[in-house]
Amino acid sequence: MPESILRVASIQFQHRAGDKRYNLARIAEFAGAAAAQGARLAICPEMCICGYWHVPKLDRAELAALAEPVDGPSIRVVRDMAARYDIAIGTGLLETAPDGQLFNTYVLCMPNGELHSHRKLHAFEHELISSGNRFTVFDTQWGIKMGILICWDNNLIENVRATALLGATILIAPHQTGGTNSRSPHAMKPIPLDKWHDRHRNPDALVAEFQGPNGREWLMRWLPARAHDSGIFVIFSNGVGQDEDEVRTGNAMILDPYGRIVAESTACEDAMVVADLDLQLVAASTGQRWIRGRRPELYGCLAQVRGDELGPRDTHFLEVPTKAT
Repeated sequence: MPESILRVASIQFQHRAGDKRYNLARIAEFAGAAAAQGARLAICPEMCICGYWHVPKLDRAELAALAEPVDGPSIRVVRDMAARYDIAIGTGLLETAPDGQLFNTYVLCMPNGELHSHRKLHAFEHELISSGNRFTVFDTQWGIKMGILICWDNNLIENVRATALLGATILIAPHQTGGTNSRSPHAMKPIPLDKWHDRHRNPDALVAEFQGPNGREWLMRWLPARAHDSGIFVIFSNGVGQDEDEVRTGNAMILDPYGRIVAESTACEDAMVVADLDLQLVAASTGQRWIRGRRPELYGCLAQVRGDELGPRDTHFLEVPTKAT
């Protein structure tokens, strides 16, 4: 029988670029704290094991040194944590595939040792990082299906709907966002680094940024709609603080199938939020009713190539020069 209530945790923390030992220690601290509060699932940010925004500046050899296989040493550490704390733990890394390709990958380590991994569908971080080519939906020990989409994957409506159509009732959504230099004129913009550096003396200025149009307000334009329109729970995890020349805004958040926020962080620092998911909400949700009301015979245009499609790196808001390879 599927469980009716599942307690989950969404985590925000500031990673250290390339410092896997430190980052894994932070993951362990939060996983232990989440388990102590009765959570069965703890979700950490995108690429939190290896670091994120320094990656565009690395050359081929540096990327290869940073990357690991999905079953490599870092994930083995997280898998051991999951067994020790009896909690599923989601973490992100730079993956090196058996054929040598690199991917921005997120791995959910289950308490029983199972691994579920997703390769970002819209990878823009580096020209040598490939994009994944499949959706990731899987059964869990709790009698429900979950899916994973990484950061920009979640912005595209079709990706979330496809994940729901494949049976997911919980979407794991790790990010590194907020304060980015969007090329759209009315989207989020950079947060001045001095506001992060001055946060202890002038905390109100940073709170205003985290809660304003460069942080939470931007999320509110689309994130609740992803949960509501497909009738799924969304666990949004994010980095926080300075990441190279950008400031991540945290905003760790858990949303229900009606797009309602059931828990969120307002902290301008490492933090965690915990919530009980009432899984019985899914079946009767508006989004699930809309899914059942679809007319697929009309939707052929959704899968047609228009001819003006952009590649994953072309769709992003900023091009960062890399070292010669």
